[in-house]
Amino acid sequence: MNKKTFVLDTNVLLTDSNSIFNFGDADIALPLKVLDEIDKHKKRQDSVGMHARNIIRKLDELRSQGNLFEGVDLESGRLYVKGFDPFQLPDDLDVENPDNQIIATALSLKQTSKKSKIILVSRDINMRVKCDALSIECEDYSNDQVVDDIEGLYTGFIEHLVDDQIIDSIYKDEDVFLDKSDAFLQPNQFIMLISNFNDKKTALVRFVSYERPLKKIDSIKKGIWGIRPKNKEQNFALDLLMNPDIPLVTIIGKAGSGKTLLALAAGLQQCFGATANDSHYSRVIVTKPVEPVGKDIGFLPGTMEEKMLPWLAPIQDNLKNLMGNDKLTLDMYIDEGKIEIEAMTFIRGRSIANAFIIIDEAQNMTKHEIKTVLTRVGEGTKIILTGDIEQIDNVYLDETTNGLTYVIDRFKEQNSSGHITLLKGERSKVATLAARLL
Repeated sequence: MNKKTFVLDTNVLLTDSNSIFNFGDADIALPLKVLDEIDKHKKRQDSVGMHARNIIRKLDELRSQGNLFEGVDLESGRLYVKGFDPFQLPDDLDVENPDNQIIATALSLKQTSKKSKIILVSRDINMRVKCDALSIECEDYSNDQVVDDIEGLYTGFIEHLVDDQIIDSIYKDEDVFLDKSDAFLQPNQFIMLISNFNDKKTALVRFVSYERPLKKIDSIKKGIWGIRPKNKEQNFALDLLMNPDIPLVTIIGKAGSGKTLLALAAGLQQCFGATANDSHYSRVIVTKPVEPVGKDIGFLPGTMEEKMLPWLAPIQDNLKNLMGNDKLTLDMYIDEGKIEIEAMTFIRGRSIANAFIIIDEAQNMTKHEIKTVLTRVGEGTKIILTGDIEQIDNVYLDETTNGLTYVIDRFKEQNSSGHITLLKGERSKVATLAARLL
C-alpha cells in the first residue's frame, strides 16, 4: 500500500493549528502559497489569527530540526514545504489564483511522487470540486467536528411511555423516580411522560438525577416580565432560565422561535422583578459576536454602545418590546450599568460576578472563543447561549463544528447546565413559513 501524503489547504491550518499532527504516519505537504496566505492573517485578533500565529511558531520550531523543503520529522510522518510547477495547471485555471496554486502543488507532487498517494485536504467545497475535476483525491478536514450529524445533537427533550398511575402520581405531587433501566437520561433533561394506556394523558417533567424525584413543569400562566410561553419547549426554556441552580443554559432554535426574547425576559425579571426573591442578579449583560467573531469594532466615533448598535439592533428591539413604552426606565437601567451592552472583544480579561449574561448568535463563535467567554464567569453569574445553528455566518464554522454545538454536547452530562431546542416559530405566520420554506 502506497504511503499517503496530505496536501493541506490554508483553511485547514487556520481552523486547527495542530492539524499537522493529526494525520498519523502520513506525510504532510504544505504549499508555499499556504505560508503566504497564513501570513496575511497573523495580525487578526480572533481565533483565525491565533491559529495563524500558532502554526507559524510551530513551523519555526520544526525548522530547527532541518530544512523544511527537504522535510522534517513529525511524530510519525514527515512534513515538507513544496512549491509548484505552473505547467501542471490546465490553461482554464488562473495561475495567479491562490487556490489554483495550491492545487498545482498537489498536481506537481502527484507527478513527482509516484510511490505516494496524494490527497488534498480542504474545508473549501469549491476547492474539493476542482480537485475532483482534476482527478486529485480530496477530503474535508473534520477534526473539530463535535457530532457526526446534526440530527444526533442533544435536544434536551424526549418522550417516554410510563404506566398510567405514574402520570396520576405526578399530578398529585407525589415523588416519582426513574431508573436507569427505564431510560438513559441527562441531568436537567425534559421528558413528556405519556400514558401507555391513553396517549392523550401526559405530564411534563424535568429529570434531575436518578436519586432525585422528577420535577413537574407547571405552566407559567402569569408569564415572566409579561411573556407567556406559547409551547412546551418555551415553557422548558423558562424553567431553565428562571432556575438559579442552573448557571449555564443553551437554547437553539430557528428564527422567530423566541430564544432571545425569553432570555431577556428572564434576565429582566430576575434583576428588576417586583419581589425580593426575583433579584438574583445585579445586572443584565447582553452581547453577540461581531462578524468576523472577535474582530475589533474599529475606530469609529461614538461610544462602544453606539458602535455596537448595528449588531445589537435585534437585542434593542426585544428590550423595547419587553419594556413597552417605558423608554425612560430602559435608558436609566443602561445609564446606571444595570443593563450592559458589551462588545465581545472586551469580555477577555474580565471576571463577571452576579450577572445575567446573554450571548446571542453564539453559533458564530469557535470553541476557543466560547471557552474564553465561559472562563470569565464569576460566582453568582448565570450565562445564556442562544443561537440558530442553521444560520452560521463564520466561514470557518458549520453546524457540527461551531462553539455552541460544542458546548451543548460537552455540557449535556453536567448538573450545572441545561439545554432545550425550540422547534416552533412564534414571531408571526410569515416568519414561521419563511423559516420552513426558504
